[in-house]
Amino acid sequence: MTLRAPVPPRAPPTRQHRVWSWRSPAARALLWQALALVGLLVGLLWLVHNTQVNMAARGIQSGWDFLGQTAGFDIGEQLIAFDAGDSLARAFLVGLLNTLRVALLGILLCTLLGTLIGLGRLSHNLLLRALCRAYVELFRNVPLLVQLLVWYLLLVEYLPDSAAAWSWRDALFLSKAGLAFPTLVTGAGGWNDWNDWSGWHWQLPALQDFGIEGGGALSPEFIAVTLGLSCYTAAFVAEVVRAGLRSVPYGQIEAAQSVGLSRRQTLRLVTGPLALRVILPPLTNQYLNLTKNSSLAVAIGYPDLVSIANTTLNQTGRAVECIGVIMLVYLALSLLTAALMAVFNRRVALKER
Repeated sequence: MTLRAPVPPRAPPTRQHRVWSWRSPAARALLWQALALVGLLVGLLWLVHNTQVNMAARGIQSGWDFLGQTAGFDIGEQLIAFDAGDSLARAFLVGLLNTLRVALLGILLCTLLGTLIGLGRLSHNLLLRALCRAYVELFRNVPLLVQLLVWYLLLVEYLPDSAAAWSWRDALFLSKAGLAFPTLVTGAGGWNDWNDWSGWHWQLPALQDFGIEGGGALSPEFIAVTLGLSCYTAAFVAEVVRAGLRSVPYGQIEAAQSVGLSRRQTLRLVTGPLALRVILPPLTNQYLNLTKNSSLAVAIGYPDLVSIANTTLNQTGRAVECIGVIMLVYLALSLLTAALMAVFNRRVALKER
């Protein structure tokens, strides 16, 4: 038997510096990307300059100084104090908060309703499955603007007047004026009572001679926009949920049933977590669509960001600036929504590993 000398271990490969040359595909790709970026910047600068020259030639003012001007108009719904003497910048802030108010509540409602309808489409009950399918086919095939107008007409035409409002235990009142509900308010001490729970009490709405007074209220415009956006988007969310649950291999369901899990436990512990990674990306798209579709609220008189921008445009003539504000706000909201959902998606993926 011949003995072989041990083979010495191979030295780790030395890191070679990449030599850039015009023959390198990576170098050519980087060059074309740089040229495309420069071309895009030049095109944008030319567009801005051309717009300014044409506006100056026609005597159209430009700039952002108008945001400090007095608004001169009232806003029917506001989450922060506002009157006609405040600035236009504050008016835009009120419109933004009204948009966020509709979008956040709409996202919550469409998620709950869409999940229930998606589960109903997979039910063994034929009637329930047919009703859920009919809902999806009806709401996703009728234009959203038409649905908003229908909800608004139902609220302002077929509900009773505020003097004869429908009531529930003298706490909730529904009428053409909207929905009145109890609110939790602090005592006479104002801000000093915030840490003293004994100073808090419920303020109930009451039916008076000239309408409903006290408590909080939701306008018919807000209710119509919220219901329209929620019901419309819920039809698409239902299909996302159904497709996500269908993507789970049937062997996983059989394995869960073999160990004695009920259908509810299988959904909560097996199919739900596995389907969530398929559901989240298209669900994010539906959230983005709902937020952008809230701009249609101007059609029924809800004072959202688009409505405030239109009023400001008519008063000041700053069309480019007002449209720019709308574009930037909706772009920021979409990017923020996508970023938050991406973080949530990564956390779900880490839990499954």
